[in-house]
Amino acid sequence: MNIREILGKELLFLDGAMGTQLQKNGLQGGDNPETWNILHPEVLHSIHSSYLDAGSNLITTNTFGCNKYKLEGTGYSVEEISSAAVAIVRKSIEEFEASHEENRGKHFITLDVGPLGKLLQPIGPLSFDDAVEAFAEQIKAGAAAGADLILCETFTDNYELKAAILAAKENCDLPIFVSIAPDENGRLLTGGDIASVTAMCEGLGVDAIGMNCGFGPKQFLRFLPKLTSVCETPVFVQPNAGLPKVINGKTTFDVLPDEFAEDIIELVKGGCCIVGGCCGTSPDYIRAEVKYCKEHFTCDAAGIIPVTAPEKKNLTVISSYTHAVYFGDKPLLIGERINPTGKKALKQALRDKNISYIINEAIAEEDAGVDILDVNVGLPEIDECEMMELAIKEITGVSALPLQIDTSDIKTMERALRIYNGKPLLNSVNGKEESMEAVLPLAKKYGAAVVCLTLDERGIPETVEERVAIAKKIIERAAEYGIDKKDLLFDSLTMTVSTDINNAKITLDAMRLIRSSFGVNTVLGVSNVSFGLPLRSLITSTFFTLAMDNGLSAGIINPLDERLMAAYDCYLTLKGYDRQCLNYINKYNGRTDAYSVVKNGIVSSEVAAAGGTNAGTTAVESTNQANESPLFNAVVRGLQEKAAEECKKLLKTSDPVNIIDGNLIPALDKVGKAFEQKKLFLPQLLMSADSAKAAFDEIKKYYAETGKQGKSKGTVVVATVKGDVHDIGKNIVKVLLENYDFTVIDLGKDVPPEQVVETVLKHNIKLVGLSALMTTTVVSMEETIKQLHEKAPFCKIVVGGAVLTKEYADKIGADAYSAEAMATVRYANEVFG
Repeated sequence: MNIREILGKELLFLDGAMGTQLQKNGLQGGDNPETWNILHPEVLHSIHSSYLDAGSNLITTNTFGCNKYKLEGTGYSVEEISSAAVAIVRKSIEEFEASHEENRGKHFITLDVGPLGKLLQPIGPLSFDDAVEAFAEQIKAGAAAGADLILCETFTDNYELKAAILAAKENCDLPIFVSIAPDENGRLLTGGDIASVTAMCEGLGVDAIGMNCGFGPKQFLRFLPKLTSVCETPVFVQPNAGLPKVINGKTTFDVLPDEFAEDIIELVKGGCCIVGGCCGTSPDYIRAEVKYCKEHFTCDAAGIIPVTAPEKKNLTVISSYTHAVYFGDKPLLIGERINPTGKKALKQALRDKNISYIINEAIAEEDAGVDILDVNVGLPEIDECEMMELAIKEITGVSALPLQIDTSDIKTMERALRIYNGKPLLNSVNGKEESMEAVLPLAKKYGAAVVCLTLDERGIPETVEERVAIAKKIIERAAEYGIDKKDLLFDSLTMTVSTDINNAKITLDAMRLIRSSFGVNTVLGVSNVSFGLPLRSLITSTFFTLAMDNGLSAGIINPLDERLMAAYDCYLTLKGYDRQCLNYINKYNGRTDAYSVVKNGIVSSEVAAAGGTNAGTTAVESTNQANESPLFNAVVRGLQEKAAEECKKLLKTSDPVNIIDGNLIPALDKVGKAFEQKKLFLPQLLMSADSAKAAFDEIKKYYAETGKQGKSKGTVVVATVKGDVHDIGKNIVKVLLENYDFTVIDLGKDVPPEQVVETVLKHNIKLVGLSALMTTTVVSMEETIKQLHEKAPFCKIVVGGAVLTKEYADKIGADAYSAEAMATVRYANEVFG
């Protein structure tokens, strides 16, 4: 039986923690768990069998870290480990079903795929393509060995998760389950929220979406409504056995099996189709949840608990790596300025590979209040594919807005869709057979929403009825590729009224009829309507208002045209979207002329140079303030080249210490506070840190050239404790500390307590940062702290990691607890004064 046949129809049970059971069977800190598939297969067989006895349907292979990076140095290949792991699960299932005929065919070999343990570019060293390749190696091996489905679990970076999903789609046809590990705010390490991850994963066509690790079942009950409110895919949850505690030197959990099972019932009521356990759970927990569920819910004659599949929500959505944007009642804004058509300066910037110009345009549009950024870099004389990839990477490094990928080149289109971090909007497909055959399969594979132009081989139709007919044809052809009409946005094509006075009316009538007839969303590039006319902004803004009132879902506009933005603001106010007129009042109060900067229908160069009108709200509040220097703004925005350039200028007239105290430190403080307040996220934080580092590097050059000496704030030792091979958190802390001008001695991962103590004594270290991601290695952290207190009492210790809490850190003797990387930097500043 294929699990897709029963998924979302009956309640299924995953198994529980693998690591917890391996430790009970002798796994020591520093041992590689995956090698036990070959070294101790009888132990794995016993663990799998115990979960089958407890009632688990889905049995996960012991392959969480079975990738080339985590197996390095073990002497075993990914294929060897994967094949052995699948074979052990298969044997366990076959033996169990042989004595339980009533359950034959209801158990599934679940290939467990965990994160690679490395951050992806631009915030880490690993490229997206390399990540896909590493996941592909594991998935191909597991599928070939006979796995029934793929489980990508405990992901904290949606970009890495996309790499894993693509690897699965391209190397097997097995069902794909994905599970994220959110923090206490429901966000991933790199900033993604539940809605953005769901949009991306559903677009890519996964079979089930879940959450696991980090929390007990009560905490996941808080997040479940957020997931079910936006998700049309079957949902699952694997909670920990509560929160970890250290008792007599051993890690325990605060939720026992019966309480755990009671909470699982609430999770099922909340919409879960599959439940299981994560850290700290054992077969006893699974047995309890199966028992409680069968007692609480009505079973059919075969003892199966029916569940209701998630309802269809028909949400038209795209996403960035941080958030989702939904199309619907309120019109959205798509910024059109990153498009070379009619823009000499942008064309030259593309020829010169002047990415700073493109980044500045993106920032200006974001500051002006757009929801989505259109990105078109097509010029005949450049490599469009190369430039598009560079533009996407650089823009998403400084802006959290979703992108509209705008290209007619199929090679560029596929590459952009592949490397984009989120669910993009693709511009565009049209009614030509050639276009639909080329574009729609790509949109399906990469999960994009698509702008659909109502033209075909005959050109742009002159009548409303012909444009509506083309829309109908595209909807039907998209359905053949498995694309729902909710992922299609229709452009009824804006034509200039200077050539035909009926053009605007035809466009608006066609748009209104397409929306009402097919229940789809709409998009228009509005500026074409005024081409060839004087004071174009007058015509364009009026047409924009008419379009919104006729059902426009999103307008592609120049957000630096204040007349257009004023039309938009007034429309939202008059239609009731601007509650109590607050946005209108905040923006226009005290102004006597809403169009004072618009001359002859064109935005003044002063406004464009200043980065727009600051109409919108951004992750970090607009930095274009009179009392904030260009260097300050460059660091806040994460503009490395700009930061270095502005620092060079200041060094000609200012003392380096004043530059640091007056620009760099305030900028980093602003970014740090925004990060702590969840107004910006890890990629933006690291981009700002790198920009500050670029400025600091210029200061160091200045010291070297003048013979003066720049000083480090102090030296910090960082390490991931013995037995723990997860070092992402530690690496992030290292980068931030270095960019705040601390010297860092990085001891790496799986570091014995004695090595930490030896290093501290040798270098007279005042601060050590320790990291642990696994509950089982907190014991090593406690031992390291104990030895440091005994032999180096002068040294302060800050600890962090997903399994830790403030109370936990206090119990094991740490001087400070860091919930996230910036807290470590702030504590270092305290320690070193």
